[in-house]
Amino acid sequence: MTDTKTFPDTDASLLADHRVESTYRNVNGVQLHVVAAGETDAPLVVLLHGHPDFWYGWRAQIISLVEAGFRVVVPDQRGCNLSEAPTGIDPYRTPNLCDDIRELIHDEGRESAHVVGHDFGAYVAWNLALRQPSVVNRLGILNVPHPTVYRDTLRASLRQIVRSWYVWFYQVPKLPEWMLSRNEMENMVASLEVTSNQGTFDEETIHRYRAAWRHTGVGPRINWYRGFRRSERPARNTVTQPTLICWGEDDIALVPAMAQKSIDYCENGQLRMFPDASHWVHHEREEVTEALLQHLS
Repeated sequence: MTDTKTFPDTDASLLADHRVESTYRNVNGVQLHVVAAGETDAPLVVLLHGHPDFWYGWRAQIISLVEAGFRVVVPDQRGCNLSEAPTGIDPYRTPNLCDDIRELIHDEGRESAHVVGHDFGAYVAWNLALRQPSVVNRLGILNVPHPTVYRDTLRASLRQIVRSWYVWFYQVPKLPEWMLSRNEMENMVASLEVTSNQGTFDEETIHRYRAAWRHTGVGPRINWYRGFRRSERPARNTVTQPTLICWGEDDIALVPAMAQKSIDYCENGQLRMFPDASHWVHHEREEVTEALLQHLS
């Protein structure tokens, strides 16, 4: 059945707060839509969303960070919502995604920033810290393991191989785009609902997500997964920045044992496990925002 409702704008107007604004930045050869808030000379925090998210996934953290004295910038990563969506797979290789964030930080007039990521945004955050360590001051990671831990676990754990079925499915040409686009992207909605606790995404929120997905379609998001499978590994394994990992134990896609193993790759790492929380731990637990504030301060 076709959804005939009027879709909302998916820029900063989704938040009724005059401190939050939408901007557009030309960085690394693409135009990114970036939601920004806070004093321009305050300590900078960059928040990176994952799949199938967009900037709006950080709505519960933006104002809290601003009120704590931070400057916050939240890009729609390339291929998502109002940002430009290059064609092909190569533009979505991991080094390109990292370079987007490095140049965004420089566009703010900074050499470095605190970087926090969730899901695929956390994968980008890990890689940025490893590939370009001078750009990242403190690192925040939500429910994604260190890249080496993920790779090694896939080799050793049948349980994780099964849980990562969607990564292999996304490598198939054309079929994933068709599957996720049909019936007004009902399978995308299902991916939100299946991976979260009941009530995490209400009807109004899902309506806003549908609106964001309509801008670029699902193809560029799928190319994130094709691109990372085709990307070379970082030259280093150890994260030198102070790192906080927050992990919802009921994540159906990632085995929780990878959280503790990821800490072993951090010189200064801290792990917070959240029982009865899903992959969307920052939506479901206010303590995550509190932990991030303490870590970044």
